[in-house]
Amino acid sequence: MTWIPPSALATLTEEFAKLTSLPTPTPTEVERVQELRQLLRRAEATIKPDDGLVEPGMRITALFAGDTRSTVFLLGDRNLSVLDPNVTVEVYSPSSSLGHAIIGSHVGDTISYTSQSGAQLTVEILAAAPYNG
Repeated sequence: MTWIPPSALATLTEEFAKLTSLPTPTPTEVERVQELRQLLRRAEATIKPDDGLVEPGMRITALFAGDTRSTVFLLGDRNLSVLDPNVTVEVYSPSSSLGHAIIGSHVGDTISYTSQSGAQLTVEILAAAPYNG
């Protein structure tokens, strides 16, 4: 499953309905219908519980070791979240080094992980709240 904002799910569903109602779709439109069908099958657009658990669909506030200012980001699919114009924070993928390291952690946890560049980083989870758009 891939978490996406509820408004992005609505946009994808609308586009799918429009394209599938075309009497003679172009090859590009047929390809897009197939892509949308796969996206919609994997999409999860639920609002997560406010329980402090870090998981896709949560707005995370984190402090990286050595930084003086916290970083706020949405943990979700970067490609699909651009469909939601209400997303005003950076989006980090659950499959990124950081995303993979922090999933399942809780507010107050400090996690060490290796970045894609090979650097060893440490991050403290300051807040994890459901993304409401």
